[in-house]
Amino acid sequence: MKSKSTIILLFMGLACNNPERGKEASLNINGSWKLLSGTLIEKGDTTVTDYTIGRSFVKIINNTHFAFLQHDLKKGMDSTASYSSGGGTYQLTGDQYTEHLEYCTDRNWEDNDFSFTLTLKGDTLIQQGIEKVAEAGISRENIEKYIRIKQP
Repeated sequence: MKSKSTIILLFMGLACNNPERGKEASLNINGSWKLLSGTLIEKGDTTVTDYTIGRSFVKIINNTHFAFLQHDLKKGMDSTASYSSGGGTYQLTGDQYTEHLEYCTDRNWEDNDFSFTLTLKGDTLIQQGIEKVAEAGISRENIEKYIRIKQP
């Protein structure tokens, strides 16, 4: 009987001292994502952009870094010509995601941190948070909806 009690106490002790206990599991966001829509709320005005028409925007996330690329679909040949990109490192704890933007086409955005709450449902990722860039006069809520790009 004494050995049974010792084994039970040992397992209880291991369970109580488990450093992973109480930690939230992070979401599986690694992969390539296509931006479907973006909603910006700034100074009471709301702008919704459909990223499936006339442009393409992808975000690529690995274990430590993210990158995004956006361009028009007319190959820069008309008034919709646009290109932007950026990337850096990120931290993810549970559903709290913080990007540190190291590189960006608009250099005012570099060296800023952006914190978001993530919601992952199936292959849909929603990223929502406040973007503040003092140098560019930006302070707005940003809500982005992505779909995971399937691997061939």
